[in-house]
Amino acid sequence: MDATVLDRIAALRIVPVVVVDGADEGARLADALVAGGLPVAEITLRLPGALDALRAVAAEQPDVLVGAGTVVTADQVDEVVEAGAKFLVSPGTFEPVVRRAHELGVPILPGVATASDVMRALDLGVRVVKLFPASIAGGPAAIKALSAPFGQVRFMPTGGVNAANLHDYLDLPSVIAAGGSWMVERPLVTAGDWAEITRRTAQAVALAAPRSTTTEG
Repeated sequence: MDATVLDRIAALRIVPVVVVDGADEGARLADALVAGGLPVAEITLRLPGALDALRAVAAEQPDVLVGAGTVVTADQVDEVVEAGAKFLVSPGTFEPVVRRAHELGVPILPGVATASDVMRALDLGVRVVKLFPASIAGGPAAIKALSAPFGQVRFMPTGGVNAANLHDYLDLPSVIAAGGSWMVERPLVTAGDWAEITRRTAQAVALAAPRSTTTEG
């Protein structure tokens, strides 16, 4: 299960970090992402209706790879997996959360910001982590530095990733994808501006496409 889900994330290259409140917002946002060519969402547990949103997307839009973010307790692991989350993301590396995710067979990307965090994740059997908050933790330079002693680890930087610096991350061989919210900003959701979310999503997908490395002669 881990390999399949992580392979899909790696193929999509961007994971929208979504803040939605309730089933209707979740379903409409998922529709907007799909229309923009990006059938994946990390629904963060930041608002009271986040679980309802996750449940709606998982039930009504099976083609969308839906995950849960801001998972910080083992009980939340149970709740989001029951709601249909296919992957979990946490802001830190917390043993009870990681172990419970493994017990339920759901891939988890725990947050890291230091070499000690990475070592803790490795000890828990994790090979793909979330650099968070990426811009504060050192950005692309931090990933390059951490990749030297931890060549077996792959990263999904999140926090401060945007259209302007996306390829600074995606061009690194140890980055499988980047998490970002610029295409799904909360004011767009509350305004119901699904067309703008679709437009930004399509732009992000085009921007994230692997760049050509062909040579002449």
